[in-house]
Amino acid sequence: MDEERLVDIEIKLSRADDMLDELNKVVYAQQKKIETLEALYAAILRRLPETSSDHEGGVLPHEKPPHY
Repeated sequence: MDEERLVDIEIKLSRADDMLDELNKVVYAQQKKIETLEALYAAILRRLPETSSDHEGGVLPHEKPPHY
């Protein structure tokens, strides 16, 4: 009975170890994605003043749609 119980514990430990490895891979991938998105966001914020300064006072000109 003790050996069977020990085997069950070892199996559970092995599964928990595998699950931990998988979760670590997911967290690593998510962190890489977050870093990429943060860099993209920073680049957009840097370009935003450039884009708004191209227009008068940061306001887009009122133009008629092309079908008029």
